[in-house]
Amino acid sequence: MCGRFTITVTLEELISHYLIDDNKIAVLKPNYNVAPMHNLPAVIAGDQGNLLGELRWGLVPFWAKDDKIGSKMINARAETVAEKPAFKRLLKSKRCIIPADGFYEWKKDGSGKQPYRILMSDGGIFSFAGLYDTWEDPEGKKLSTCTIITTTPNSLMADIHDRMPVILRSEDEYEWLGRDNDDISSPSKLLKPYDASKMRAYKVPSAVGNVQNNSKELLEDIG
Repeated sequence: MCGRFTITVTLEELISHYLIDDNKIAVLKPNYNVAPMHNLPAVIAGDQGNLLGELRWGLVPFWAKDDKIGSKMINARAETVAEKPAFKRLLKSKRCIIPADGFYEWKKDGSGKQPYRILMSDGGIFSFAGLYDTWEDPEGKKLSTCTIITTTPNSLMADIHDRMPVILRSEDEYEWLGRDNDDISSPSKLLKPYDASKMRAYKVPSAVGNVQNNSKELLEDIG
């Protein structure tokens, strides 16, 4: 699964990296411990180009009775995303990119678990494949939410956990966001493990396990 990640780059870096034409985020602060139910930056394809805005992590389908379901829908499995009622419609027309510069996973270590941070070899920005939807409460207030798609682990992740988030290759980002293709077989082909040779992982402090902790110290390599 994917339950925590980091996005510590500047707003300007995101705008440049994703060629943003329409930005809805006024201020972007470094987040060293993004957790479910947090608001996070996300990229979708707008009418005039790529749009950068905020989505709450934890999908609430438009047909949900209330928004409590969101905490249970932070991930969607690549193997079944084209079949599940909550995701199949979104795979056709509501795909998004969730930018990150690292994510956390816990490896079993004796009787406990050791957290790791996993990132690109160059430490740069990368893109989670996500889906989003907009839910409306009885008073008409709208809530836009998202989920991160997961897949089987690559050789790096297999030693840490049995799942990993789907990370899109830079050359596949345009196709994933594209609104002119509602054939789900095309984006479904992109839902595969990322090249392990382009990634690295290291041990981080156990303090990352507490969602209240959110500081640069969480990124420390404790060897």
